[in-house]
Amino acid sequence: MSTDILARNDHGLAFTRLQPTIGAEVSGIDLSAPITPLQREAIRAAVLRYKVIFFRDQVLTDAQQAAFAGQFGPLYTHPTTRHNAGITPIHAIAAEDLKHAGDRYLDHLDKGEAYHTDTSWRLVPTWGAVLRDVRLPEVGGDTIWVDAHLAWKSLPEALQARLEGLHVTHNFLGALKAVGHEYPIVAHPVVRTHRETGEKILWVNFSQQPQILGVELAESRELLAQILQQYKRPELQVRFSWRPNSVAFWDNRAAVHYAVRNYGDFPRELHRVLIADEPLWSDL
Repeated sequence: MSTDILARNDHGLAFTRLQPTIGAEVSGIDLSAPITPLQREAIRAAVLRYKVIFFRDQVLTDAQQAAFAGQFGPLYTHPTTRHNAGITPIHAIAAEDLKHAGDRYLDHLDKGEAYHTDTSWRLVPTWGAVLRDVRLPEVGGDTIWVDAHLAWKSLPEALQARLEGLHVTHNFLGALKAVGHEYPIVAHPVVRTHRETGEKILWVNFSQQPQILGVELAESRELLAQILQQYKRPELQVRFSWRPNSVAFWDNRAAVHYAVRNYGDFPRELHRVLIADEPLWSDL
């Protein structure tokens, strides 16, 4: 898929890079209305190139958010989704839910370590996600995305050699059992190859009790600590400050993200739609 369309002007969009390799703001479009095929192509190309893109001043309903996301693939309904007025793919991510989730399955993490990618507990994770604000604190509550290709590329060669060929488990059983959903624990390559860009991706979900297979537990902990430290490097990140009527759209295969929970007891709420990926034999 060529990204040359980003340099053209026949789609009416403008892209402003936020960091050298990750993050761009998009203007010149109203997401509440149907988009043209050229706009769809340009937006998808931007997601692939920049890993995450952002739209400002977009007044959307849940139905309009789902309709926009649905133009990029079939929508996936997460089993923990609280059904919202019959629009099942909308997943409300509320501060109170995050607090309880932390009590259930994030207690193994220190604050600031929950870098993750969505649905990595599935054999074929979702490829994309569209997130919009619903209720925001006056300040705080930013979201950080990490360029997982740059995270891999900037590792020391000796560490790259140790990680190549290893697999990591992502355990979401506790949260799934709480909603009556069963799914086996699966393992993914620590270093994945993006099926569309061909980039190597450093891909670990720290919110799901990761364990690297085929090595001693002490070595697994050591390697995971080095990966987490890599994710935390500011030069690999883009940090997005939410304001009313903002939308983020990211490639779940190419980035990991972290929600900054520095807003106290404010009932912050965002709504997310996940876009399913079709399995390939290389995923299995």
